[in-house]
Amino acid sequence: MAGSAAKQAFARMRLALAAAGLSLLFGCATVPAGAVNDPFEGFNRSMFSFNEGMDKIILKPAATVYQAITPRFVRTGFSNFFANLAEPWVAVNAALQLKGQATVETLLRFAFNSVFGLGGVIDVASEVRLERRNEDFGQTLGYWGAQPGPYLVLPFFGPSNLRDGIGLAVDFQGDPLNRDPTLLTTDRDALSIVRLLSFRERLLGAGNLLDEVALDKYTFTRDVYLQRRRSLVFDGQDPPEEEEPAPK
Repeated sequence: MAGSAAKQAFARMRLALAAAGLSLLFGCATVPAGAVNDPFEGFNRSMFSFNEGMDKIILKPAATVYQAITPRFVRTGFSNFFANLAEPWVAVNAALQLKGQATVETLLRFAFNSVFGLGGVIDVASEVRLERRNEDFGQTLGYWGAQPGPYLVLPFFGPSNLRDGIGLAVDFQGDPLNRDPTLLTTDRDALSIVRLLSFRERLLGAGNLLDEVALDKYTFTRDVYLQRRRSLVFDGQDPPEEEEPAPK
């Protein structure tokens, strides 16, 4: 039970940490004027501080130890393995968004890496120029015109909004670690913890950079998250005003 509770707590912190990593991709990113819908800022700031405290006490120290004691090639193998594990669900969402090429290439990536990459430990698909894509159910909802709704910082889950929160619940059901009936609870817990440590370890440098460059970490993280999600929903082709109509 303790292991299961720890796994759930760790899993709920993934999105809170993701925005820090995105700062590397977007620099001092901002969202367009008037695009911020943050009516619950007081609550959100409290949850942001809570999540930061949990990360500082639990997850960041664990990820630092993981980085120190695990050889780089092993860490890369774990990262590749978990990315490959996610490919079928990415393909499902690409298909739901009527992205035929992305669906086919994602399935090919999964097949190549599963067969020739030792179950996904080696990313051979990238060597043959099969691009790794990022599609989730929140993006699928956005594609079909669902508006993001108010910005929310959820305890453990971190940055989100109404649309992505619903999408996250569906993504959880699509996670192969949650769907595989052959996995024992202890195995599922162990894999989930290793996956989270692998994810957090890759963001150690990004978190340090965020500490250095952001005068208001809450606002910076919020703006990066909103811009990143907007870009993902519209494949980098943001509409001039609101997030509709959905891209075709």
